[in-house]
Amino acid sequence: MLAQASPWYVHALQRTTASPAEPLSVPARMAWTTRPGSGPGAEILGPDLRRKRLLELGCGPGHNAAHLATRYGAHVTGVDLVGLQVRRARSHYGRLNNLTFVAGHALHYLQASDELFDAIYSVFGAIGLVAPELLLPAIAQHLKPGCTLAFSVPHPQRGGRRPSTDDRPSRDHLTLPDRTRLPIARWEFDAERWEEHLGRAGLWLASAKEFHDARHGLRPTTLLITARKL
Repeated sequence: MLAQASPWYVHALQRTTASPAEPLSVPARMAWTTRPGSGPGAEILGPDLRRKRLLELGCGPGHNAAHLATRYGAHVTGVDLVGLQVRRARSHYGRLNNLTFVAGHALHYLQASDELFDAIYSVFGAIGLVAPELLLPAIAQHLKPGCTLAFSVPHPQRGGRRPSTDDRPSRDHLTLPDRTRLPIARWEFDAERWEEHLGRAGLWLASAKEFHDARHGLRPTTLLITARKL
């Protein structure tokens, strides 16, 4: 049965087996990169997040959403494809105010919602794993004018890889907690191609930054994109 399961479900299952889902303290900062403590924090989402409505696409166990809801008083909705991850997030942070976790596909959630957000973000989440020609326009429809989309993705040149030369996804692997790997498809764009897709969706590229993690060699490991709704 597990051989036919989603790689993301298997990943969440192994995490749940290895460590119980229990209440956790709220992280002191937001994480965008593979190296804890490196890179910017929540400030890239906007200058004042109090009472703002934020959406995370691919919230995982909920750490970033909990930080934003607690430290900034934002109203955060976290969406994740895997129901087991959502249950973990609720176990970790369900006691907190201003925080909602929803199980569902990011694109389907956006298509079914009529809510507008002050910022939308993804940290190694749905962006890059869902066809950008579908997901980015859906995001733009739910982002208030002038507001921010921010997302981090694995750098397309990490470990000697190369960016996609067209708009098709590349073959990648998800490394599980037990160190085995399962195949996945990922859109591996450089900043210029992301800028093209953002522009088609009505979003303006504000910045593209590379981050390194010495544990993974000399090549950059994370690409962090920020964009604005036109």
